[in-house]
Amino acid sequence: MAHEADPSLGADAPPADEPRGEKSRARARLQAAMDEQKRSFLRMVSHELRTPLNSILGFSEILSAELYGPLGAAQYKDYAAIIHGSGQKLLKLVNQVLEIARLEGRTMDFDPRPESVEAALDDVLPMLKPDLDARGLVVEVADRAALPLVLADPRGLRSVLFQLLHNAAQFSPDGGHIRVAACTQGRRVEISIVDEGEGVDPAQVQRLMAPFEQGENALTRKSEGAGLGLPIADLTCKAMGGRLKLSAAPQKGLRAVVRLPAAT
Repeated sequence: MAHEADPSLGADAPPADEPRGEKSRARARLQAAMDEQKRSFLRMVSHELRTPLNSILGFSEILSAELYGPLGAAQYKDYAAIIHGSGQKLLKLVNQVLEIARLEGRTMDFDPRPESVEAALDDVLPMLKPDLDARGLVVEVADRAALPLVLADPRGLRSVLFQLLHNAAQFSPDGGHIRVAACTQGRRVEISIVDEGEGVDPAQVQRLMAPFEQGENALTRKSEGAGLGLPIADLTCKAMGGRLKLSAAPQKGLRAVVRLPAAT
């Protein structure tokens, strides 16, 4: 007796006897190809945007400085400064998107080595000084001379600290304090950065780790940026064999804890 074809199976359905392992590998290859396509697109767009942005920044600087003579009306100089500031913000976003693409695609080379947390902070804090001073923010580092060594990529460690300190500064009230501490816990080093901002609902914390998310409290909605700092810090920690954990509560600020291998 002939059997009717199962209508639930499409014409392109794989043979019933196809090994499950082969189908899983095929799906994995397809997903990998799609991911690589997405990363290639992001890299292409990011690089193509940099060339005109560099021109915008360069020529707006020339106009602002009136290098080849006065512009005439004072408003022109103000407009040139606005163009330059907007270009800088856009270039920062492009660089962040490119870094996300590289981290997700695992195309960044990390060279873990014993690194001093103190030395990394000494490199990062001067970059944040103008913003900190402008708002009267103070960064307090506990037991600075006793900060431990971690096993981390030098650039990666500084990127993580910069992103977390910048985030803490962005959401701290004027005149607030940002507290940094580090200690060894077994085979790990824990670096904590705590701000005095409004904090967020604990249910929103996970969203902060996703690119282009900022949470839902009033302070974060008013902030500038695409919400890429924390995702970059998270992906960089993972690439170095560590992890980033956030904890928060409304009106109690945000606590970021980086766990990295201790240097032995």
